[in-house]
Amino acid sequence: MSKLDEKIALYKETAKKFKLKLSDELIEAVTRGLGPSIYNKDSETVACSDRSELERLRENFLKKKLGLKEPDEVLNKAIEEVCKELKELKRKYRALFYALLVKKFKKEDIYLK
Repeated sequence: MSKLDEKIALYKETAKKFKLKLSDELIEAVTRGLGPSIYNKDSETVACSDRSELERLRENFLKKKLGLKEPDEVLNKAIEEVCKELKELKRKYRALFYALLVKKFKKEDIYLK
């Protein structure tokens, strides 16, 4: 099993354990899209307490990658909701965080083709 396959299995297992209602296909696609960042302990997770990281997430992922045009307040609220949804997780894996945002904004078509 490759390192990528191990990460995907970990994220799928975590999603099921915490009942995140994410499809295996979406988790795999988002994980592949994150590239090598998933192998770095710091960049693999999202720190909900780090405002600058959440701003970068909003600008680079929601606006640039997903192409969202909603006001910052709407995007910030969605990020906060995902932080609350993942509050039980000690490590908020970026792949799961992003997959939840993709699902929330109904942008699965960007990843699932």
